[in-house]
Amino acid sequence: MARDSDNRDSAGRVFLVFLRLGLTSFGGPIAHLGYFRTEFVERRRWLDDRSYSDLVALCQFLPGPASSQVGMALGLARAGWSGLLAAWAGFTLPSAIALILFAFGIAQYQDLAESGWVHGLKVVAVAIVAQAVWGMARSLCPDRPRAALALLAALMTLFLPSAAGQVAAIVVTGLVGRWGLKIRQPAGGQAHAYPVSRKLGIAALLLFAAPLIALPLWAAASGSSTLALLEGVYRSGALVFGGGHVVLPLLQATVVPSGAVSNADFLAGYGAAQAVPGPLFTFAAYLGAIAEGPLSGWSGGLVLLGVIFLPAFLVLVGALPFWESLRHREGIQTTMAGINAGVVGILLSALYDPVWTSAIHGRADFGLALAAFGLLVYGHVSPVLVVLLAGLAGWVMAM
Repeated sequence: MARDSDNRDSAGRVFLVFLRLGLTSFGGPIAHLGYFRTEFVERRRWLDDRSYSDLVALCQFLPGPASSQVGMALGLARAGWSGLLAAWAGFTLPSAIALILFAFGIAQYQDLAESGWVHGLKVVAVAIVAQAVWGMARSLCPDRPRAALALLAALMTLFLPSAAGQVAAIVVTGLVGRWGLKIRQPAGGQAHAYPVSRKLGIAALLLFAAPLIALPLWAAASGSSTLALLEGVYRSGALVFGGGHVVLPLLQATVVPSGAVSNADFLAGYGAAQAVPGPLFTFAAYLGAIAEGPLSGWSGGLVLLGVIFLPAFLVLVGALPFWESLRHREGIQTTMAGINAGVVGILLSALYDPVWTSAIHGRADFGLALAAFGLLVYGHVSPVLVVLLAGLAGWVMAM
């Protein structure tokens, strides 16, 4: 069978593929990576498991939302720069629009995060992550040394449940892989042609760093509350590793003490953000829409949405040209073999906390997760259909 990856796509098709994921990808960044693997490795075959895991490992190293950066890179490889924008827009806009609408006063949705059907979607995320661990372990941990590294990474992240713990696990397993694994990796997976030169990569890294220096100075000199808001949101997106929930405290420290958003409104938006699919970084769109000041409403929501994702885009573009050339060297390949095993361990740890602990509260939840896992792995049922069935089952169970 010819691989779908043999053909490039239009930006429109990339947008539609990611739009479907943006409408159905519940469960946070770890679950998103599971959805992506199912869609692009197993179903569409845009790339293989090793190339996908390499990309995930790179994005885990970078600041910003890892799942969104993986999506950007996939869109860039598939349809060029317009494909990158299309992938980001398709995956991001559904949740951003929903949160902006919530900011306009859809008060009846404030209990959405506790509803039965949303709980069903959290449960199906357990099955999605379990499927990712199952599939990636078989291909990336085929021997005892790499299985041991996966378990080491899982233990490290269980005892250090933070973004720093994840980065430490990747560093340790990479170093052990570099100096301890006696294996010869294949050619490094499918080649991917990213239209990013080294000069452009360096320029992107300089553009990434410039606002971190210039915006605080400009905001302090002008006394502008709008510039202070933009600076705080950019800094939150630029300096947070792990993405997702990690960015929320920094955003709260930016918007609540300044009076741009009340703490009650902040917490209400946080609850709504748990109930929508897609990246949690879209919470910035809610804050921009509800903020007091010149930036508010639709314009404020879209501006802060762009600001919080801008550093993730710039640092990804800056890293890609160097990453693609380095990862094919033998020493890098053995390092990546260790890191790939570590990624499996991190996924295994995340399967327990936060995915399992936030979703499985009894026998019925476990039964629903087990049924969803069976449909995905053995029934080969479409993930979209499994998500819909799990949401329906959660709603019925809550009646």
